[in-house]
Amino acid sequence: MRRFLYFARTALWAKSFAVALLTVCLMTSTVYAAATETGGGGKPVELNEKSAVEFLDGFFASEAAKPHYAGASVVVVKDGKVIAQKGYGVADKETKEAVDPTSTVFRIASVSKSFTAVAAMQLIEQGKINLKDDFLKYVPDLKVENPFNTPVTIEHLLTHTTGFEIRDPNQEDLHLDFDKVVSIQDYVRANLPPVVRKPGSSYMYDNFASMLLGLVVEKASGVPFETYMDQNIFKPLGMNNSGFKLEGKLKEQLAAGYDAAGQRVETYALTPTIMPQGGMLTTAEDVGKFMVAFLNGGANGSSRILANNSVDQMEVYRSAIHPLLPDTTYGFEAPFQIPGAGSSSKIISKGGDLLDFSSYLFLIPEQNTGVFLTYNQQGILRNLFYPQFIQTFFPQYAAPAKLADYKASSSDELEKFNGYYADLRLQSIVSSLKTEDADLTITDAVIGPRKLHQVDANLFVDELTKQFTAFKVDEKGSVLYMKEPYLNPLGYASKGVTPAGFTDVPKEHAYAEQILTLQSLGYYANDASKAFGPERQVTRGEYVQFLLESNNLKGSKTTELAFSDLAGHPSAAFIQAAYELGMVKGSGTGKFVPDRAITRQEAAVMLWRLLSAQYPQELFKDVKLEGKTDAWAVPAVQMMVALGIHGPEVQVNAKGAANYQSRKVLNQQELAAILFTLLTQPTDQIAAALSQSAPGSFSPVILPKAS
Repeated sequence: MRRFLYFARTALWAKSFAVALLTVCLMTSTVYAAATETGGGGKPVELNEKSAVEFLDGFFASEAAKPHYAGASVVVVKDGKVIAQKGYGVADKETKEAVDPTSTVFRIASVSKSFTAVAAMQLIEQGKINLKDDFLKYVPDLKVENPFNTPVTIEHLLTHTTGFEIRDPNQEDLHLDFDKVVSIQDYVRANLPPVVRKPGSSYMYDNFASMLLGLVVEKASGVPFETYMDQNIFKPLGMNNSGFKLEGKLKEQLAAGYDAAGQRVETYALTPTIMPQGGMLTTAEDVGKFMVAFLNGGANGSSRILANNSVDQMEVYRSAIHPLLPDTTYGFEAPFQIPGAGSSSKIISKGGDLLDFSSYLFLIPEQNTGVFLTYNQQGILRNLFYPQFIQTFFPQYAAPAKLADYKASSSDELEKFNGYYADLRLQSIVSSLKTEDADLTITDAVIGPRKLHQVDANLFVDELTKQFTAFKVDEKGSVLYMKEPYLNPLGYASKGVTPAGFTDVPKEHAYAEQILTLQSLGYYANDASKAFGPERQVTRGEYVQFLLESNNLKGSKTTELAFSDLAGHPSAAFIQAAYELGMVKGSGTGKFVPDRAITRQEAAVMLWRLLSAQYPQELFKDVKLEGKTDAWAVPAVQMMVALGIHGPEVQVNAKGAANYQSRKVLNQQELAAILFTLLTQPTDQIAAALSQSAPGSFSPVILPKAS
């Protein structure tokens, strides 16, 4: 169940992770304020064995770092040798076993992608793969839906520019059946996504692309992927505690994993069994050997894994939305933004996360320096570590960006940026941009509103975080994409299209903004000839399916349904998923009645069950309600009113009581308003304000009617 909740609450996790990142960024903004004032960086500390160990010991002993790891392992290499290699904390909280960087095994998650890329580059050197080839050349039995004239190439797989529809792991891909074996090819065949954007046109962090790259390696080499990795990377470098199979000593030496809250996660298996995009197991010592080889032009001693030219190619950024915001190389991605400095194109990095592990690898080729950090508690430790390391030893990469004087665009010229943007990976992560007083204001459901000040043609600096946000425009100057550093630094957000509207939703309609925004973002067909049916009643099944699908959640694949009346129903899989999530509960008759119209209070309770862990009911106890609400629904309705999760149908009387119309049947326009507010309303900020307000001072969030 915990694994299902993890995946089902992806959007909520993204919100909480973004908030944590914002906190880190505000901390680093303060640290770099002095650097900004002085024109860049303090005096660097020379990186050597003594200073590296002193830095590591100080960092991991700090009060800022302690809450974010149970155990951690780190290695620093410079000029062809390891200068620091240490373990901190425990591999297992119960046994208190200390982390040993030479033997404690960690799941390094997506850092695996860099190793898979190295394998591909080896085969490119041998002429067995060509960067410009359609990947289907190597897996001809696959068929891909691609409406564009541009094929998905090996280069697109390496740079996360495939244009594939998002295919992140399913909840059942992490499981406890260690006897289950699923091949890469079988998994790919069952889950191959269509191409929905022109290949090469946009950057979206793409797990499936790296899985396909692993399959190409397998096909082009003629041996299983894990065998290829062992024979051509791990053994030549003496990486004796590395592999892709959770068995033998790798399983015995694996650290216990913990989630972001520090709770133990039971050891799990993966599907596919060998996962090129995120299944590698290794130690800090072994990754140190890899970094030495990579920084030495592909060789570690007498063992060579890459030609010098291949290493050079992997160090070059192949896409960038702006020079200060590079995207990807062959196998690596841009490092974290440092406030005022952006992401340095002189540094290549790779991060990784699973339920219970996080890792970060970064290389500075011109300094012949590499660092690898891995820890057995998912979280933001690396976001604290990286900027402190850079500022201490290489502050030149943290120096404020040197930008030429730029005359900011007028309000009229800035209007092209206005609109709603949805993240390419998680469509439910939405940002709104609007021109105000010759600046752009950006708003999202996580951070809330803040100004973006223009500093270059399509580059802006966030007044709150001092980090850059950039836009990609087409040859006509129309805005296509945005790259924003918090909600998703590893990909673009797509600007919504101009909504075509509906025959029964005029511009002056009370719910026009909500309905047309959702149409713009693709939640409704963009066809002006169709009617919306604003007052059509919504059924219980429709409500559940719409909310889950709108939040990138899939239906359950279980055949044992929780309700006796779901068999054969089109919403059955989603209702079952909602049941497993705790969003719905069984009745005494064992029926869900999916085709019955849902009341507003029923709908509120279902949503409240999902959000109650995030927003304690104590925050809403002072909310006054007018009209009739059944006792079992009062806490849920109070939350909906307090957080403004509703449309203009909710009004407040002179005494401050809100009439939620709880027993009324929910209709289409009201459902649109619920989703619109979930996507755009800064509920975290509202909840924080409520927690700080004096008793009895609650003021409901009421959305105005469209004029």
